[in-house]
Amino acid sequence: MIRIYSMEACPDCVSVKEQVKGAEGFQIVDIGETTGHLKEFLKLRDTNPVFEPVRRDGRIGIPCFVKEDGTVTLQPEEVGLRRREQTSTQFACSLDGKGC
Repeated sequence: MIRIYSMEACPDCVSVKEQVKGAEGFQIVDIGETTGHLKEFLKLRDTNPVFEPVRRDGRIGIPCFVKEDGTVTLQPEEVGLRRREQTSTQFACSLDGKGC
């Protein structure tokens, strides 16, 4: 099962969540739902080298995908999903408007 770390306030996450709705093989973990989910994600984010550019750029790093073999990616295409079409920067989570 692919774990997807996401948050309802993130438009990229909402897009991913819509794509996996009703699909088997995906588990959504909303990091805004419980402190336990947030701590789990932060541990992953703070220790996995995939997040180095994310941390450097001041982004959150969601949606985040943990594959069945334990590898982590921030690319929805790597788990068979589409990236949200960027129509405006006003709907991005980061301070620079480039993503979450």
